[in-house]
Amino acid sequence: MSAVTFDELLNAGVHFGHLRRKWNPKMSPYIYSEKNGIHIINLHQTIEKLDEACAAAKQIARSGKLILFIATKKQARAIIAEQAKRVGMPYVSERWPGGMLTNFATIRKAVKKMTGIEQLMNDKQFEALSKRERLQIQREKDKLEKNLGSIADLQRLPSAVFIVDINKEHIAVDEARRLNLPIIAITDTNTNPELISFPIPGNDDASKSIEVIVGKITESIEEGLRERKVEKESHKDDEDIENAKSEVDIDEEGEDVEVTDMEKRKKNTGDGGEGRRDRRPRRNSQGGGGKSGGNKPFRK
Repeated sequence: MSAVTFDELLNAGVHFGHLRRKWNPKMSPYIYSEKNGIHIINLHQTIEKLDEACAAAKQIARSGKLILFIATKKQARAIIAEQAKRVGMPYVSERWPGGMLTNFATIRKAVKKMTGIEQLMNDKQFEALSKRERLQIQREKDKLEKNLGSIADLQRLPSAVFIVDINKEHIAVDEARRLNLPIIAITDTNTNPELISFPIPGNDDASKSIEVIVGKITESIEEGLRERKVEKESHKDDEDIENAKSEVDIDEEGEDVEVTDMEKRKKNTGDGGEGRRDRRPRRNSQGGGGKSGGNKPFRK
C-alpha cells in the first residue's frame, strides 16, 4: 500500500472542518487553527491516525474477518458501495436497519425472507398469481433488497465497522460499542473521537475527502487479503511436502522390513547347508539290520 501524502490530503480538502460554533471540544488535539470561523484540521495528525487505522484494517482482513462499511449520507453512498464491493466486504449505504448488530438473528430472518421471495418469483407458480399479488410481492422484494441486499451474504457478525459521519450513524456506533466491536471512522470537528477505536480526523462531508480516506482503507484490506492468500498457498505447499516425505518414509520402512524378513529366512535355512537339520534315521551302533533299541541280545 502506498503511503498517503500531505499534498494528497490537502488537495482533497481533508483539512476543512466545521464552523467554530459547531465544534466538539474533544477534537481540539486534532485542530490546527481557525480561519474565517472554520476550524482547520491538522493533516499531520490525520496521516498518523490514518496509518494506524490502515494497519488495523489490514490485520483484520489478514485474519479472515469481515469489516462492515457504513455510510448512508448522499455524498458517500456510491463511494462506500464501490470500494466495499472491490474488496468483497459487506456495506450499508441506505437506511441503517436498527438492531442490525445487536439483533442480528432477526436481520438474518429478513434476509432469508428476501431469498424466499426471489425463489418464489423464479417459480412457474408465480405467474399463476393475480396481477395485484405479483405487484405486492415485487414491492416487498424491492424494499428488502434496497435495505438488506448489500448484507445478504453476511452470515455472521462482522469483526469491525468502518463509519463515515459518526453523528449521523450514532445508532450504528452505539450498537458496535455495546458489542465491543472495533470502530474505524472519519471524525470531523463536530464529533467525539473518544467513542471511536481508530479515529481518522478529516472532512466527512466532501466526496473527495471521503474517497481518499476510504480508498486507503480498502487498499490496506486488499493487501491483507493478498497476504492471507499467500500464507494459505505456502501452508498448502508445506503440507504437500510433509505428506510426500511421510510417504517416502513409509516406503523405506517397508523395504527395511522386507530385507529383515529375507535375512531371517536365510539365517534359518543357512547358506551352503550350514544349520540344516539332518532328518535321516540313525543306524544301530552294535549291529546292522536290527531295529532301533539294539540293546537286546541277538538270538540264533
